[in-house]
Amino acid sequence: MKKHAPDAIDLLDADHLAVHSMFEAYRELVAARAPAPQRRTLAEEICIELTIHARLEEEIFYPAVRDALGDDELMDDAEDDHGSQREFVAQILAASAEDELYDAKVAVLGDYVSRHVRKEREQVFNRVMASRMDLQSLGRMLAVRKEELRSVQDALKEDALASALA
Repeated sequence: MKKHAPDAIDLLDADHLAVHSMFEAYRELVAARAPAPQRRTLAEEICIELTIHARLEEEIFYPAVRDALGDDELMDDAEDDHGSQREFVAQILAASAEDELYDAKVAVLGDYVSRHVRKEREQVFNRVMASRMDLQSLGRMLAVRKEELRSVQDALKEDALASALA
């Protein structure tokens, strides 16, 4: 039996699970009183992963879903969530890991992302899976774009920092 490539939902949900694990690892570092540079490194990785994931959804997935479902309110809400997420990411990237509120900011971002993921799974993914969208083709487009974005991670980080200073 030939194994098929992951579809769009599989790819996006894999990102959700990976970021969830990263937040768990961050909580463990905080509990273990890990040094600030170690926590900062993981926080930056989380921020980059979230930035890449949001770009994938905003550039490819959300427009396709908007067209297929015709539910502008649902997609506007999802995009608004990403705007708030970008603000949290920018604050974390602009802060020092020694700041007394740094770990709290990362924790708030984690909670925010968890709520967004839950809402996306329940309100978007379920409807998309019931639609006639070509999730395999969409998955291939997402995979290609993800590799492109991974190759410019430093630029993505600089953009996020610039938005924090704007």
